[in-house]
This record gives sequence, C-alpha cells and structure tokens, in this order.
Amino acid sequence: MEKLQPIVDFLLTYKSIFSALILLVIWLLRRFLLSMIRGNDAFISEKQRNWMSKTKNGSFALILIILFILWQSEINQFALSVTAIAVAIVVASKEIILCFTGSIQRASSRSFRIGDWIEVGKLSGEVLEHNMMATVIQEIDLHHGQYHYTGKTATLPNSMFFTYPVKNLNFMKRYVYHNFHIVVKDFVNLYPMIPDLTVKIEEHCAYFSDVAIRYNAMIEKHAGLDLPGAEPHIHITSNLNAEQIVHYMIFCPTDKANHLENLIRKDFMDMYEQRFPVKSD
Repeated sequence: MEKLQPIVDFLLTYKSIFSALILLVIWLLRRFLLSMIRGNDAFISEKQRNWMSKTKNGSFALILIILFILWQSEINQFALSVTAIAVAIVVASKEIILCFTGSIQRASSRSFRIGDWIEVGKLSGEVLEHNMMATVIQEIDLHHGQYHYTGKTATLPNSMFFTYPVKNLNFMKRYVYHNFHIVVKDFVNLYPMIPDLTVKIEEHCAYFSDVAIRYNAMIEKHAGLDLPGAEPHIHITSNLNAEQIVHYMIFCPTDKANHLENLIRKDFMDMYEQRFPVKSD
C-alpha cells in the first residue's frame, strides 16, 4: 500500500494525466463490451442495439460522474468565477440544455424505445440509438406509402421533441392501414363494381385475414379506441375536374402493402375495361 501511495499522490497532483488514463480505460472497456455484444453477426438485432445503447450511455454517465468527483474543487472555483456571466452561458448553451431536457422528457414519458418506428416532424424511421443529446433513426419512406428503408440515417437533436409531436408508429412494423386511390377520368357509374372489388380484395387477403383481425383487435384494446376494422374499405368521391376518385383502405402486413396495391389496381382496371369497353371510332 505504501508503494502505491506515491503513484496515487502523483495522479491526484496531475489530474489531467489521471483524467486521460480514466478516459482511456473506460474507452477500452466500452469497445470490448460493444464487440462482445455485437459478436460476429452480420446484422444487429433489436436486443443487441438496446444493450449497445445502454453500454454507450452508461459509459458516458460513468465518465461524467468520475470526472466531476475528480475535478470537484476546480469546478466549484470555476462556478464562482463565472457567476457574473451565468446568464450569458445559459443563453449560449440553450440548444444543449434543450437537448438534455428533451432526453429527460423522452425517458419520463416513455414515448419510444430502441426498435420502435417513430415520426418526428417530416422525418420517420426506426430508432437505432438514443443518448442525452440526440436520437438516431434509420429512415423509412412512409409518406409515399412504400414502408421500406431508404438507406439513410438521420440524427435528431432531442430538442426537436419540444418543437414537434413524437408519433409512435410501432404497430405499423407488422400491419398497417394502407391507403391509396385510383382516378377515373370518365364520369360513369362505378358503384356496381364495389361488391366485386371487395370480393377480389378479400381473396387476396384471405391467407392473413384471421391474423389481421386478431392484431387489429389487439391494437384497439391497447389504444382504447374503435378503429376502422380489418375489413377492406372502398368509397368514391369526385374532384373539381369531374373526375371520380376510388379510395381504398386495407389492413394488411406492412411488407405486403405495395404488392397488394398492385394486385388491386390490376383487378380494378380489368373490371373497368370489361364494364366500360373503349368504343372504337
């Protein structure tokens, strides 16, 4: 113990060297833990992402605590010396403070977790990581009804959670209310086609209809709301150009939405062509 005392005294005297050693040790430990969590897997699972995020946040918090304890006396002296310019510091660091408080707001409200699909402003995607300053998402193209990853990652400062509402779209990872429409230029009676179109849609959806009904009921129970239901919905409107618009809404697996849309469009065009054949001049 007496042999270690000079080393301890040296490190406490030269705190910058001690701080650098602490940072190096925690960084090496962090890299080791992250490599152990990731393993040799080509793709990272949601559980692995969750543990990796906890490791990164935990190491960051540990560094802050240790450095604060080590430099406490210097921090106290610095705090006293900057009392006169405290207001200026708060104004200058407004965005940083908002990011920290946004992180606290996210944690306290439990609005989302790693692996959830969220929408913040015009950005939507799957949450890959979140920390005290920012949230990283893998962007998903929801606004064009595609439901696929764009290959882009977006880093959202946590201050955005005070500016935009955070929409949790997690249930859309499995099933989604897919909306699309077909525009018909000629003003003809389309209503007799609706029963046949509904039968066609039910045929395309037969292989997952039972699961869709149960999943829809589960979402209703969880949300406490009366949702439209798992059955297909068709209604017809018109626009200012006297064109008819056939609106579809189907409850289907997210990864099958675009395929089903193409099948339904084809069915409509085939029926329309049979019912209203083009007259040759």
